[in-house]
Amino acid sequence: MATVLLVRHGRTSANTAGILAGRSPGVELDDVGRAQAAALGERMAPVPLAALVSSPLRRCRQTAQAMLGARTDQLPLSTDAGLIECGYGEWTGRTLKELSKEKLWRTVQQQPSAVRFPGGEAMTEMAARAVGSVRSWDQKITATNGEDAVWVAVSHGDVIKAILADALGSHLDTFQRILVNPASVSVVRYTAARPYVVAMNSSGSDLATLFPRPKPVSRRARRGRSSTDDAPVGGGLGAHESTP
Repeated sequence: MATVLLVRHGRTSANTAGILAGRSPGVELDDVGRAQAAALGERMAPVPLAALVSSPLRRCRQTAQAMLGARTDQLPLSTDAGLIECGYGEWTGRTLKELSKEKLWRTVQQQPSAVRFPGGEAMTEMAARAVGSVRSWDQKITATNGEDAVWVAVSHGDVIKAILADALGSHLDTFQRILVNPASVSVVRYTAARPYVVAMNSSGSDLATLFPRPKPVSRRARRGRSSTDDAPVGGGLGAHESTP
């Protein structure tokens, strides 16, 4: 299967003000966020991408456009509502300081699987549609571009944390242990056997080092199972592993 780069949008003024922006219209990257997105574009430029998919919210589309601005391959930008921010309902637009006094806040922290935001979405619903969206895109991109394809999904902090929790095989109630900073990159490679979490919350490494080199297709792989789907016992050589 293909490899997905999960990108969180750059910083916004809502982030610095401690406001839960949610799906509020018109929330844009601030000066720091624009600089982060531009730097992310430069970092991503050497990576051959099969697709770039974004949440429809403006801050994500701005981040994606900045990434495209550093490229020369005319990659189109797609949007998918499956990657949109969690529907926080009546919590939208309120400060985190104020929300931390709500009774529901502790449940959000300790048992997010039990949370439905007033007038909004359940966190389990958010996780299911986000994971479904990423896995669906991954299957389509693999079918079109092959198992060595790399693609980008630009989304939001809680959404990416939910996708990573699924890839790690963790319950949604553990997803608050995962950090996803603005303009960070997390990398997941899906295979027939299991997902592999290659990197989380990365903000400075050479992305090209995170992907395995293409290998010849074996007879076993042609029968539908690739030896590269298996985890190397003992840890192996890492991303550039050269043994089967």
